Amino acid sequence: MTARATVTLKIATSLDSRIALSNGVSQWITGPEARAKAHEMRAAHDAVLVGVGTVVADDPLLTARTVPLPEKQPVRIVADSRLRTPAESRLVQSTATGRVVIAHAETATTPEASYPGDLQFWPVGDGKGRVSPAELLRRARAESLDRIFLEGGGQLAASFVGAGLVERIEWFRAPILLGGDGIPAIAPLGLSSIDAASHWTLSSTEAVGGDILETWLKA
Repeated sequence: MTARATVTLKIATSLDSRIALSNGVSQWITGPEARAKAHEMRAAHDAVLVGVGTVVADDPLLTARTVPLPEKQPVRIVADSRLRTPAESRLVQSTATGRVVIAHAETATTPEASYPGDLQFWPVGDGKGRVSPAELLRRARAESLDRIFLEGGGQLAASFVGAGLVERIEWFRAPILLGGDGIPAIAPLGLSSIDAASHWTLSSTEAVGGDILETWLKA
């Protein structure tokens, strides 16, 4: 048994690995079958994790909307260093639907005072004002959350990939091209050599509606 939770990164992109247009529009890159498959993947994990940028841009609910609905919804976690999650967001307002956690960096204020409802707060900072991916996963494991489904955005994905904390990638590719001005699936990693890049093995390829699902395992 590991000391921290394991991570599956889910990515939904165009053929040229873009998750959105340059203006941020991203709905919908993949088709309904791929989105339904992603909901099944959510339901198979203990928690769904996104960055606060995704919450601000898309106001997602992050529940697993399968047919039938799962017996238990995954815990929904927001990596939010500076507590920017809007109090009026659907996540904050839906704690009755299932557990919602804000993972934040060190703060001198009491986060509970800024939010209504039954939110939970994890102080998992890296000492530099950012959320530490490793500390977040250790806290998740301590909370008996063993399998994390990381859904973005690009900056959060980069922080986990760069730290070597992603074991599996579920990559949906839609048959469209968005161009170089689109937003990339993974933010800059700051690599200085090819040798520093992480290596992956293609485990399977599956047609899901009009899209392709590639499953990659860390080599």
